Amino acid sequence: MTSYYPPISYIVPPSEDGWLLKTILQKRMEVSRKLLSRLKMTDLGITLNGERVYISVKVNSGDQVQIRMEEETSEDILPQPIPFEILYEDGHLLVVSKAAGMIVHPTHGHYTETLANGVVHYWAEKGERVRFRPVHRLDQETSGVLVIAKNPYSHQHISEQMIAGTVDKRYTAFVHGVPALPSGDIDGPIDRDPLEPHRRIVTPDGYPSLTRYEVKEVYGSAASRVELKLESGRTHQIRVHMGSVGCPLIGDGMYSHPLYGQAAGSRAEAAAPGGERRAGESAVTVGGEKQQVKELAVTADGAALSPDDAARLAQIAELDAAIPRQALHAVRLAFRHPVTHAELVFEAPLPPDMALLQEKLRQSAR
Repeated sequence: MTSYYPPISYIVPPSEDGWLLKTILQKRMEVSRKLLSRLKMTDLGITLNGERVYISVKVNSGDQVQIRMEEETSEDILPQPIPFEILYEDGHLLVVSKAAGMIVHPTHGHYTETLANGVVHYWAEKGERVRFRPVHRLDQETSGVLVIAKNPYSHQHISEQMIAGTVDKRYTAFVHGVPALPSGDIDGPIDRDPLEPHRRIVTPDGYPSLTRYEVKEVYGSAASRVELKLESGRTHQIRVHMGSVGCPLIGDGMYSHPLYGQAAGSRAEAAAPGGERRAGESAVTVGGEKQQVKELAVTADGAALSPDDAARLAQIAELDAAIPRQALHAVRLAFRHPVTHAELVFEAPLPPDMALLQEKLRQSAR
């Protein structure tokens, strides 16, 4: 016998009397074509006043339209009793605050000890048959708010909000240095580094990527705390964009400060003809005007650092050692509930490691 999740209902108002059921499903309940096809294949997937009907029928004012999705499980994910912090849960959504160091979904070489393993175990203990559907991802070492859909309808609706740019995703980061401008837009296309595919770079041939930032706190010239809002969702976007404007994230080993490279010699992946590293560019927009910000050039012969640069590098290394991962936290996520349409806002305070880093920066700046 087929088991279903609780139905999602819609009452036809007088203004829609005589509409086709298909129109109600697509225009009012916003069921995607893919999900609609799935619902049509199940006995109780689509009902009108409790009866299974063709979607070509006309509806009357006061009719109750319901959709039901079959229960699913993530059979390929091993349930494990892994603790995680729940911010919100109902029959459609699970919102968590992901810890730094936790991978969201099993990948090659990481089949266990992920957030998915913990969530699947949690649902099984509650007797719920739910498939793990993260609507978005966070890097392994990035902490903060993450939303997981509990059925295809919820996943579709929140994903569409993200594509439309109506989801408010905000991050807090601690970066080396201080951006040249107190706020602005970093508009730099991002794609894979052809020589190191696990890395991303700003390149004219990349995918359009936009990050809005605002400096919230400054710690002398050494570092600053910035709030960032993503208008696109590229892999490593914040880390790449902040590095491209000369303010890489503190603690980020993959996208470290260019002074490390200057001290050790040029990195092979960025060497240009003549032995000089090509400078990456991003457009920073403030008040409608663009300013080009280039990375520091690194020469292949690894010329000795100046005394000022050597002192600065020592300061950078000390800050990087103060936190074991990139200092990036998804602090806020706001979106519209897929069923009730209520505006939901979730926030996660700074985790202990970033709070300690903030205190260290404040003390050093006094």
